[in-house]
Amino acid sequence: MNTDEHGAERPERARPTPQSLTGVGLAVLDRAGRVLLGLGHDGRWELPGGKVDAGEDFETAAARELAEETGLSVPVTAVRILAVVVDGLPGLTRVTAAAVTEGAVGTPRATEPDKIVRWEWFAREEVPAALFAPSASVLDCLWPGATPRGAADVRRYRVAGDVARITPP
Repeated sequence: MNTDEHGAERPERARPTPQSLTGVGLAVLDRAGRVLLGLGHDGRWELPGGKVDAGEDFETAAARELAEETGLSVPVTAVRILAVVVDGLPGLTRVTAAAVTEGAVGTPRATEPDKIVRWEWFAREEVPAALFAPSASVLDCLWPGATPRGAADVRRYRVAGDVARITPP
């Protein structure tokens, strides 16, 4: 621990300046194996997902974001983390958990119309080329292909099933 001469933790170490954004992208698959994508107002398609709130794990954030953005529900236990993806924006490191789930309950609807125009199901071979970068990287983890959809400089760290999940005592 970094402390001053009186044993107190230095304030700059107690709460460092944020330099990264932690999020989750959730590939929701239906019974036919199609993936759910939302059309953004910028013309790019994206997976449900978003920022991981303080104290949340990736699975909880994925289930929460799915409900908030689409009206669909899925138990946290049905969310599987495939990989952790690291990329960057100018001055910001972006860490995204690539997650997948099947059997979401409900009918997808644009619950945040300021962000998403509509939700649609796509077969693997029909996924549009115009993808939000983190969503493209998540799809690369789900469906690796000869030609990646995401940026070439993205780092992917595969998760080895439940072994990687550490549960606090």
